[in-house]
Amino acid sequence: MSKRILIVVTNHQNIGNNKTGLWLEEFAVPFNEFRDNGYDITVKSIKGGSVPLDPNSLEGVEKETYKEALSMLENTAELTPDDAVSYDAIYLPGGHGTVFDFPKSDALKEVVSQMAQTNKVIGSVCHGPAGLTTATLKDGTSIVKGKTVTAFTDEEEEEMKLTKEVPFLLETKLRELGAEFQRAGKWEDFAVTDGNLVTGQNPQSSRSVALRMIDVLDKQ
Repeated sequence: MSKRILIVVTNHQNIGNNKTGLWLEEFAVPFNEFRDNGYDITVKSIKGGSVPLDPNSLEGVEKETYKEALSMLENTAELTPDDAVSYDAIYLPGGHGTVFDFPKSDALKEVVSQMAQTNKVIGSVCHGPAGLTTATLKDGTSIVKGKTVTAFTDEEEEEMKLTKEVPFLLETKLRELGAEFQRAGKWEDFAVTDGNLVTGQNPQSSRSVALRMIDVLDKQ
């Protein structure tokens, strides 16, 4: 039986006066890695339908390399709480859209919470860990409390000049939730694994997160 992995992506497409959405590399690079490892991949989004891509993530991209991945974004199914039971792993790619709709999704909160409590593999990169911020264990404890994690840093957000546009700073939020936050330098490839939880700092970390998730899954 091939491992089943659920990828959940954002539908939010505006930040201030600019377009945002899913960051393509953070979705497509891991998608290709999971596909090449023979995984059964399902892609869903918070609201369903087509998925907006951050225009900045399309610059210089060889779209042929991501052809299959892109086709999965054309008409996604909506995430439901029932999705907590059907997969071996969940992966949350980022893009600024995620900090707007991931934390507001009751379905995502339920799915991530349930998967954390059943020892499924949970991976996310860059702004994707926004989807971890509302998930809890049965006693109400945040799933990131005491966990070693990384994500898009406050310093990187400041360099993007978007600290006033986002609803919260992800590094700050994760620290407030009790996570042991680690980071590398700005825009460096950096990922960490803590048990079944894998997180990456930025788009440059996308492949590293996928490979770490594959390593954890292959040991199960």
